[in-house]
Amino acid sequence: MNTDYARENMIKQQIRPWEVPDLGVLNLLDEIHREDFVPVEYRQLAYADSPLPLAHGQFTMTPKVEARLLQGVAVKPTDTILEIGTGCAYMTALLAKSGKSVCSVDIYPEFTAAAPEKLRRYQLNNVELQTGDAVNGWNRERTFDVIVVTGSVPKLNEQFQQQLSLGGRLFVIVGGTPAVMEAMLVTRVGDNAWSRESLFETDLPPLVGAESKEEFVF
Repeated sequence: MNTDYARENMIKQQIRPWEVPDLGVLNLLDEIHREDFVPVEYRQLAYADSPLPLAHGQFTMTPKVEARLLQGVAVKPTDTILEIGTGCAYMTALLAKSGKSVCSVDIYPEFTAAAPEKLRRYQLNNVELQTGDAVNGWNRERTFDVIVVTGSVPKLNEQFQQQLSLGGRLFVIVGGTPAVMEAMLVTRVGDNAWSRESLFETDLPPLVGAESKEEFVF
């Protein structure tokens, strides 16, 4: 398969038509090659408009959801980022290329162990990989400019909001099957004030542990 052609085709036919005109995002998707991160057996499907299976019953987001996520959080070069769910580390790489630093957490050691080699391929040395259950936040004494949750949650977790710095942005997908899930952008606008914007509707498997937690509040 000609991956360069597939990547170009994805950007033109999937990403741009799905309300992603941001040239910075489009250039980033062209620069960081998705096929270098997905499981080798799915390499030829790296640019398909569908989730790809990962180990432990997990899945990637679709490319167009990844693109809308990036456009929504609008990462700046000075931003510190928390990623909940490392997965195949493709989103980790996109965030690391865009911001100052990334703390990426996954509950599965296999994912965090596999990520460094993939990130080194793109000389991304600004990522701290940690393993643990971050369903209710991570390093709670810290705040971040951007927080990205790569699995859905049944309700918005207040802890994620609390870990935003002033002006910080949170991307999270809220809801549960069979109901419609909503991709949300939450921005901290004051010490105890947040704005919420609905970006689009989608469907995404739940963050591990989220479906059984009761601490979520909206």
